[in-house]
Parts: sequence; structure tokens; C-alpha cells
Amino acid sequence: MLRKLSVTHESWPLKKIFTISRGSKTSADIVYVEIEEGDHIGRGEAVPYKRYGESIMSVITQITALKNSIENGINSEELLTALKAGAARNAIDCALWDLRAKIDNTPVWKNLNKNVSGKITTAMTLGMESPAIMAAEALEYNKYDVLKLKLGSKDVIESVRAVRNVAPSPKLIIDANEAWTEEQIRAWQEELFALNVSLIEQPLPVGKDACLNSFNHLVPICADESCHTAKDIPRLADRYDYVNLKLDKTGGLTEALRAKEEAKLHDLGLMIGCMVATSLSMAPAILLTENADFIDLDGPFLLDVDRQPSLVVGPNCLLYNSDVWG
Repeated sequence: MLRKLSVTHESWPLKKIFTISRGSKTSADIVYVEIEEGDHIGRGEAVPYKRYGESIMSVITQITALKNSIENGINSEELLTALKAGAARNAIDCALWDLRAKIDNTPVWKNLNKNVSGKITTAMTLGMESPAIMAAEALEYNKYDVLKLKLGSKDVIESVRAVRNVAPSPKLIIDANEAWTEEQIRAWQEELFALNVSLIEQPLPVGKDACLNSFNHLVPICADESCHTAKDIPRLADRYDYVNLKLDKTGGLTEALRAKEEAKLHDLGLMIGCMVATSLSMAPAILLTENADFIDLDGPFLLDVDRQPSLVVGPNCLLYNSDVWG
């Protein structure tokens, strides 16, 4: 049976401006895909990222260029060679998983034999602000188990100390988004260790991280922008302690599952991350969270309004819902 593809741009306003080291945003701009076959519709969502040369228009163009193949029955394995890793492939791949689950009347988690029962606790992210503002936000989040701090290259120790003063209990993740230098991480890691920071995410720019294998990491270091697909992992194994898997980087759930196995083979810890997006983006990522050390799927919590039905069930908790996906 022939399929029908539709692809649209959606913009979801944020509760407030969200800032990281490379810029600010006021909305989550996503590409939404539906693949219809008979009475069933598979849905996928992806976030184009300028850092990787993507835009809403470029991702939509990639998807529509594959329209004939999609409508004539391309599967997820064939998609891996038809399209490079990135947001476009992610939206299609997740829609295909969702469509197959609905046709078979079997949720994706059952097909994958994944245990997703119960609530998934996610880290909560604080955007990059002054130390005083970050501390005020951390005070509101003090009851949560894990906080993630977006930081640049200024006021790093001051910001972490301010947060730790008002939130002594939560685990802390620092995400520098490539903003540091080797000299800075060497200089700061002892103080960050003393402040009980649990993880430093992508401190150095991609292409300038080979030096990470030349010194002991007092605080474990996680690859984000440096790690996209399973092929990246072998060269990162002696530089990083963890890898952050995001569907928009791997180009969908199919490749993400392979990347997870590759990370395990190389004894790398796992962080499951996301872009700022709706619950539809989080649903397939939840299927990667089994045995993950860090879960950072708080994208919907930053939105003013989430897609309904939503996966959000508590202040920092998600619950897999087959009505949302698969």
C-alpha cells in the first residue's frame, strides 16, 4: 500500500528566553513529519541545529527530496544509506518506527523488548545567566535530583559555587557547548571536583578535543557535539568518559540503538540528551534510557505549552505513553 508524506514547520514558544554559550532562543522550531499508510499515521519530530549547518528549510528540503522513496515504502535500514545523520533523517526514522508500531498494533518498546514502565527522572536545565540569577533558579529546583548548568567561559566557578550554595544535594552537570580551552579545563577541574560536579559536557570545540587523553579527568567528561553516530565512538573512547546520544545527531532511533551498543563495547558511560522540543521528540529517546547514567530529556519542560497528549507527569518526570508515540 502506498504511503502519503506530509512535512511542516512548527514553532513552540518557550516559557522564557533560553541561553547557551552560542546564543539565545525564545521558541522551539521543529520539523514535524507524518507518514500515512491506510488508517495509520506515523509521526516524527526533529530540531534543525545551525551548529551542524541545518535550518528549517534545509531539513524540509532533505525530507521532501526523499518523498518518492518514503511513499514507496523505504524502511529504517534503507534510510540509513539514503540520508546522512541529522534532523531530517531523525524525523523520518521516528515516523517509520511509529507507523510500523501502529500497523502491527505493538508499541515500539515491546518490539525492542525495552522496559519503560514507571517514571523517567530527567535532569533540569538552567540556561546561562549571571551567577545570581542561576542561583535563584537553582533554589527553585533544589528538590530535583540532577541539575544541568549551561555555562560559557566566564564566571564558571562563580556560577557553580552560587548554585551549589543554594542546592547542595542535586548532582550537577556542566554543559559548556565547546566554549572552553584546554588551559581552562585543566585550571578549573580541581575546583569543580571540590564542588562535587558530576559531569562536564563538551568543554572543548570539536576538532580540538584530542588533548583530553593527555591528563586525568578529576570530573568525568562527556562528548556531545563530538559524537553523532556509532562510527564516531571508537575515536572518542580514549578522550571521553561518557557520550551524549541525541536522536537529532544520530539521525533517528535506528542509529541511536547502534551507537548505544558501540558505546557499551568501548566502556563509555551514557547520557541520553535532547534538543528543546515537544514530548514527541522525547518519546523515542526514552527507549534509550535503560542503563543510562544520565538522562537529560527536559525539552518539554522549557515550553510554554507541550504537545498533547504529553509525556510530562511531574515536576521533572516523564512517563512513556503509547498515545504520544508508537
